[in-house]
Amino acid sequence: MAKIKIYSTPTCVYCISLKEFLREHNIEFEDIDVSKDQKALNEMVEKSGQMGVPVIDIDGKIIVGFDKEKISKILSI
Repeated sequence: MAKIKIYSTPTCVYCISLKEFLREHNIEFEDIDVSKDQKALNEMVEKSGQMGVPVIDIDGKIIVGFDKEKISKILSI
């Protein structure tokens, strides 16, 4: 199973949609709230070069934003 980290904030509509999408497919993930965790925010920016959320790390593959097609392809769903 892929190791998935989602860097998100509680008020981000795309973050919420992404997490709902993964739950619908019974895919486990680690949700990291970058609005409360400065270290995680720095890690997200270092990995993605972006300040916007969501940023998804799937086994080291970084996706910025809720790109359903790309996520589905990587996870084979």
